[in-house]
Amino acid sequence: MNIHNQTIDLGNGREITIETGKLAKQAHGSVVVRSGDTMLLATIVSSYEPMDVDFLPLTVDYREKYAAAGRFPGGFFKREARPSDTEVLVMRLVDRALRPMFPGDYHAGTQVMIQLMSADAEVLPDSLAGFAASAAIAVSDVPFDGPISEVRVARVNGEFVINPLRSELEEADMDIMVAGTLDSIVMVEGEMQEVSEGEMVDAIEKAHEAIKAQCEAQNELAKKVGTFGNKREYSHETHDDALRSRIQDEMYPKFYEAGKTGATKEERKTRFSELKEAFMATMSDEEKEEKGGLASDYIKSAQKKAVRDLILNDGLRLDGRKTTEIRPIWTEVDYLPGCHGSSIFTRGETQSLTTLTLGTKLDEQLIDGALVRKTEKFLLHYNFPPFSTGEERPLRGTSRREVGHGNLALRALKPVLPPVEECPYTIRLVSEILESNGSSSMATVCAGTLALMDGGVNIKAPVSGIAMGLITDQESGKYAILSDILGDEDHLGDMDFKVTGTAEGITACQMDIKIKGLSFDQLREALEQAREGRHHIRKAMLTEISEPRDDYKDHAPRIVGLEVPGDSIGAIIGPGGKIIQEIRADTNTTISIEDVDGKGMVEIAASDKAAIEAALTRIKQIAFPPTVEIGEEYEGKVKTIMPYGAFVEVLPGIDGLLHVSELDWKRVENVEDVLKEGEMVKFKVVGRDPKTGKIKLSRKVLLPKPEGYVERPPRGDRGDRPRRDRGDRQRRDRGPRPDSNG
Repeated sequence: MNIHNQTIDLGNGREITIETGKLAKQAHGSVVVRSGDTMLLATIVSSYEPMDVDFLPLTVDYREKYAAAGRFPGGFFKREARPSDTEVLVMRLVDRALRPMFPGDYHAGTQVMIQLMSADAEVLPDSLAGFAASAAIAVSDVPFDGPISEVRVARVNGEFVINPLRSELEEADMDIMVAGTLDSIVMVEGEMQEVSEGEMVDAIEKAHEAIKAQCEAQNELAKKVGTFGNKREYSHETHDDALRSRIQDEMYPKFYEAGKTGATKEERKTRFSELKEAFMATMSDEEKEEKGGLASDYIKSAQKKAVRDLILNDGLRLDGRKTTEIRPIWTEVDYLPGCHGSSIFTRGETQSLTTLTLGTKLDEQLIDGALVRKTEKFLLHYNFPPFSTGEERPLRGTSRREVGHGNLALRALKPVLPPVEECPYTIRLVSEILESNGSSSMATVCAGTLALMDGGVNIKAPVSGIAMGLITDQESGKYAILSDILGDEDHLGDMDFKVTGTAEGITACQMDIKIKGLSFDQLREALEQAREGRHHIRKAMLTEISEPRDDYKDHAPRIVGLEVPGDSIGAIIGPGGKIIQEIRADTNTTISIEDVDGKGMVEIAASDKAAIEAALTRIKQIAFPPTVEIGEEYEGKVKTIMPYGAFVEVLPGIDGLLHVSELDWKRVENVEDVLKEGEMVKFKVVGRDPKTGKIKLSRKVLLPKPEGYVERPPRGDRGDRPRRDRGDRQRRDRGPRPDSNG
């Protein structure tokens, strides 16, 4: 084996090592990246033949093996199945960093796989995945304009930390993933606690220093392997320069003029399509057969250049706006009366209908991954149906895009949620995108804020979001930063930069850059323009609802918490859950209980306050059992009927005997003529059995005594009857006992 290694010093005694040549040698490139006990195997395989497409058919797959953490997968089959949301989010992070770095004319099927093979409880693998993928490409012959690396930067106690430990990250107020090359930033995504634009740029600059060191290490490893500057040759495209010039000359000015009309998305699509069809009609059938695909590509290029030049030269966008202008906004709350909260947020041709549902602890989502087993109290789901863009396509489950957009909106809103002590609910927001023409994830953030406020959730501050774009001309140095981009501007532009925040600062961001050479000055300018746009949008939102409602909706559940002694948890639950299930059924409430640091934390939820009080009383009686007082009156449920009486629940967990003779003043032959199991009965505690301590009950003492009733004397009291004298009875003498031996 020809094994090569490279080491990177992270400081504080921590390092990252890259090894190649030992595992997966039939892949076109493979590395093992290790930090602490975390080990990732990354591989790349790329076909030598192109696919019949005009894009890069790249697949990035990331999986966390349960064996890496010494765990069995859940479920019946006990093996890894479909990727979790956590794995999907890592796939997207890596894909977005790698994809722009492949040559634009490379169309071979390419698969990058990253697998967590060994886990360290403190070393997070997601911050190593992009680095591992790029290193695998670096030691392969696959053409790639890299290397890149991806790191996490967090601010812990005021200091920036690269790839923090899990325990350090829990104390951080900034958590940002940054990907880049030796000389530029490619991708940014993260969440933060209302930080300033300057603080965010400082974090990105700190991350880029670490990225450069990791890129240099990959180059050194590639030199050892012999793949540095030695990539495969390919020819996946053919061109016709004459046809390209003809289309550019004829179509560019037409697209330029069409772009000035300020039309709607559908009108613009129709107009551009008509221009394309008109040119294609000038081609002969033979030309179409031979060069139709090339002509279509050249027309797209002419359209793209015309739209970009229109913005750079005239400062005019496809819908007629200026570069800093925000589309018209209208909002509505309380649109769906059956929901716990709802809102509509519409910005131009992008619309989100978002609903709020408040639940209990039992509604928390269980995260059962290879590395983490926990529950989540805040859920945000984003749905993007095909009709939102006027398309027809089959529904095939939640897409990676829907998972990613929902996660970004969740991270944007999470910092402003009230603490659990103030809002014990499990919160679920669902954003239904009904129309889409750019920045639907930011519409989700705005609609989510409005739905929370409509539902009475006392958020710290309203959050708004905006998507920024960038158009550049590398030759002239011209550039334009666009506020609130359209879908076409996202597709044709050089940057998609989403920023969310409150009046005080940024809560989340996501940036994808498609070009090299974005300066930090341009980044600062984009952030400042985004801040102004966010404030404009937030003010428009607050005209609909300025602050959270004073109370939750009437039909929303009410939750009451109660702390009970830890040793009472078993009694409250009962054997096989019998007691707690009985209380739930009797009071029509939802009840959860868990042991927290030796204390029992009970949560009771119902939309009816009286039901909560009834359940609370029952649980308190078990957790803090009152003393059964002799002579006091009670009401309880008949638990069991016997021939000699009935056992009745005096207090939860405490039963007493209601003897047949204590049912009524008149003689009762059959207990079931008076009582039925499950019914409630009033009674009085009349004593305890001196031998067994059993509680004696009486029903008849609460009933009026019949007139003329003569009470039977006690069995031991025989009045004046003479007692039989058995003293003169002769004892029978049975004689001597026979001898057992005789």
